[in-house]
Amino acid sequence: MTNSEKERERLKEEYKQHFRKMKDAGEKIRRNRYVHNVNQALHNMDASELLSSFDHFLDQVRNKMALIEARLDVAVEEILETSDLDEELDAEMRKQKAKESLRKIKTDMGMLYRDIEKQAEEYKAEKTVGRQTGNQSDQEQNEQR
Repeated sequence: MTNSEKERERLKEEYKQHFRKMKDAGEKIRRNRYVHNVNQALHNMDASELLSSFDHFLDQVRNKMALIEARLDVAVEEILETSDLDEELDAEMRKQKAKESLRKIKTDMGMLYRDIEKQAEEYKAEKTVGRQTGNQSDQEQNEQR
């Protein structure tokens, strides 16, 4: 490498350092301006106006909460009223189910009784327990029936 090339590289590095320093200084200036603007805005801010707007906001929130609580109270009352009606309806439904179950059992029992009678007829069962008269003619008459 020649002296002029070395000199050019050295100058190039110096310019890079110089531009880095300028960039850093510009960034510091921007940050300082931002902090200064924020501080100035806070200093210029009217605290009474801020508190007034906050109070207004707080009143709006309180009003909304009162409205929501009132709606909730009405909804709870309606639920309690309907639960009383539901209990009455549940009791009536249980009575109807019990009646229906009883009717079904009676029907099933009637069918069962008829089935037993049919089976007894199919077996042609004769009565063997009970009082015997000793008269064969009674037994023959029973057999003929």
